[in-house]
Amino acid sequence: MTDLTELFTWTCSRCNDLTQGFEVIELIVDVQNCLQAYVGVAHDLNSIIIAFRGTQENSLQNWIENLLWKQLDLNYPGTPDAMVHLGFYTAYHNTTLRDAVINAVHKTKKLYGDIGIMVTGHSMGGAMASFCALDLTVNHRIPNVQLMTFGQPRIGNAAFASYFSKHVPHAIRITHGHDIVPHLPPYYSYFPQKTYHHFAREVWLHNIGLGSLVYAIEQICDGSGEDPSCSCSVSGNSISDHLQYYGISMQAETWGSCRIVMDYSVLQYQMDLAGNVILSKNLPAPSILQSSRQTASTSYI
Repeated sequence: MTDLTELFTWTCSRCNDLTQGFEVIELIVDVQNCLQAYVGVAHDLNSIIIAFRGTQENSLQNWIENLLWKQLDLNYPGTPDAMVHLGFYTAYHNTTLRDAVINAVHKTKKLYGDIGIMVTGHSMGGAMASFCALDLTVNHRIPNVQLMTFGQPRIGNAAFASYFSKHVPHAIRITHGHDIVPHLPPYYSYFPQKTYHHFAREVWLHNIGLGSLVYAIEQICDGSGEDPSCSCSVSGNSISDHLQYYGISMQAETWGSCRIVMDYSVLQYQMDLAGNVILSKNLPAPSILQSSRQTASTSYI
């Protein structure tokens, strides 16, 4: 969403049709890196929802991060051989998102008690959601965090995948047809310990044809993360399959850049000198970000 007012107030055209009653607690926009996430409460699920926006189609910065295949040693306890994707790890850990999301989670738990947490994201958003789920579990000792991603890329090597599955057992990676992104960065079966490797568990959405009939299949894959009978069995060369899951379009309604639009007269927000924005229902005391209010409608590029 470009219009943050519609997103924060949950009045956008896509909001109430499938997720009526959802309440956004905090919306974070890292303008410098074209990243966006929100934390809210789904009362019907009695859960905190953390959602990370996927790659903007024409955002050069996002695609550069996607293409940085260099691996980085994971600085987590008990992970001597685990390595992760530098770009995706940095996008979550070294931007405005991490601290703002963690603060919003603690704030929401104070408001609503010890309710569950579900983390989600599509594409690059799925990669960041995965690092967030692991962060909440290992570093903040929040139990039973659930993760569900859509069309996410690989984010670490086999040692990392094993570590991740141990600490975040309630994780599902949904893939679709010939979606190209889950095939990146590439996995080489003859170097399984050295190359990128998905964590389990995958659920593969695909169609099978029997004569003139076509059936939609939701196939639950094995616990290896690289089940040869699931998405690994196809070429993975489709962008269109990446942009639609369960019949729902996963791309922006308009072909936009990383600009944002918001009505500053009706929203409480904080903004730092770089233009990064946090919208919040209950603003904390100003710390890193400087509070400000204006009565104008402005765009940021």
